[in-house]
Amino acid sequence: MRFTKMHGLGNDYVYVSLFDQSLAVDPARLAIIVSDRHFGVGADGLILIMPSDRADARMRMFNADGSEGEMCGNGVRCVAKYVYDHGITRNNPVTIETGRGVLTLELEVSGGRVERVRVDMGPPILEPSAIPTLLEGCPPLDAPLSIGDRAFPVTAVSMGNPHAVIHVPDVAGFPLETIGPQIERHPAFPRRVNVHFVEILSFNEVQMRTWERGSGITLACGTGACAVCVAGVLTGRTGRRIVARLPGGSLELEWPANDESVFMTGPATEVFSGTIDV
Repeated sequence: MRFTKMHGLGNDYVYVSLFDQSLAVDPARLAIIVSDRHFGVGADGLILIMPSDRADARMRMFNADGSEGEMCGNGVRCVAKYVYDHGITRNNPVTIETGRGVLTLELEVSGGRVERVRVDMGPPILEPSAIPTLLEGCPPLDAPLSIGDRAFPVTAVSMGNPHAVIHVPDVAGFPLETIGPQIERHPAFPRRVNVHFVEILSFNEVQMRTWERGSGITLACGTGACAVCVAGVLTGRTGRRIVARLPGGSLELEWPANDESVFMTGPATEVFSGTIDV
């Protein structure tokens, strides 16, 4: 099987194009195999690039544990780069079918190759039953969530996949590796949740760290950064245009005043290609 390793700000996936080959193994099992950083390729998960009758290409993403996710912001930027750089389409903007629906992506091209991508991520989903979450509020804003003897103020947002945003005074010193997995699987989130701890640097800049549902600590989360932007606006902590500083780099986010689509801009990088027997 041919594959390409790509990443958005260090949020890395193994990409398999099904435009020129078929998949002979269950994708959930394949995701576990290729994601292993000691015995596989090493990645946060697997992304399939597929033909679509609604868009230039279709994306399916699987977390490192084999669970399928609805959406991946860093991943969809890389899919757009792949289909353009590899000649599947020369459209700009490009359209990608996802679990969130068909997204439109504007490409910044240099020397015939995509360097950065601006994604129309669609409007945030704020109805609790659609996020989904059992937290109180519509949407839940700084709703208390108990973990052991501590209560965390959680703002819940969906960008096609569920997110819990928690503002803390010192994100670097926060015990992400212990609190993150407990919130991911908390009963308040029936389909589990991506967890983001956020430090406000200014009205237009935040620093964040992420525990991703099904993958653990990652260097970046594109849909999560979008959720952080929305949460900042809804709780009055930030403006509608921010820069999110993540361990792997920075993303530019904008949620215009019409309260419709969130826009995310960031890089997409191809690392290497190869083959693997599965």
